Amino acid sequence: MMNLASNEIESVDWQGLPVACQSCHYQSLLAQGRCEPGRACVQDRYARRIDRFFNWNPQLANELLSHPYFEVRAIAVRYADVFRLTDLIHDPDETVRLQLALRLPQRALMTLRDDPHREVRIRVAHRLDVRALSSMRQDPDYYVRQLVARRLPQALLLSMMNDAQSDVRQEVALRLEMPALQRMADDQASEVRRIVARRLPVPLLSSLAHDPDLMVRWEVAQRADRALLILMIKDHDDDIRTVARQRLMPERTATSLGAQHG
Repeated sequence: MMNLASNEIESVDWQGLPVACQSCHYQSLLAQGRCEPGRACVQDRYARRIDRFFNWNPQLANELLSHPYFEVRAIAVRYADVFRLTDLIHDPDETVRLQLALRLPQRALMTLRDDPHREVRIRVAHRLDVRALSSMRQDPDYYVRQLVARRLPQALLLSMMNDAQSDVRQEVALRLEMPALQRMADDQASEVRRIVARRLPVPLLSSLAHDPDLMVRWEVAQRADRALLILMIKDHDDDIRTVARQRLMPERTATSLGAQHG
């Protein structure tokens, strides 16, 4: 679909009726150049024109927070005084609450942790103070929990190690420190075990050297010490054997060169 310029889109209000400046509560702004039909208009249903109206008249945002059109309320939230925003926490439209989640101070933001709309909770998880973030560890949406795992303090991260969703456990594996990280070496998801194989201390990699997943063993072969590499030369997969040989080869070459110059 072709994107139309703002002035090519019909000027109608949120109920689908033609915008009438003569009946507008803010018609006095027209003569002052602070609004313009088809360009900057709070009665228009086109969001860009509404936003331009508030950009030109930010001082009017507070009084328009109760406008019947959700788009006006949502855009007004961007410009209104923060202390006025708590009145909209239970707004029936998630578009309004999405904007609130970007601006509410921390104490008020806590009230949106259980919002019915996942996108609202996602924004909350991005902004909520880490000290309060643990309260969202059991969120029903896996992506919200994934964000929580990404930001949660280390002391609480262990509590998400057994999350039902592998994507969440991957985030945990990326951040968890030893010795807790070693407990994830037998995670049921190979994607998680691959991360563990990239982060475990080298002396502990033997626990994953016989993993059923090829890519986990490949990660091990990239980091294994000489003793483990010798064992992995016998791996049943050609690629793993090749990696093990290639990593041992420089060592053999160096030994040969030393003997030649000895």
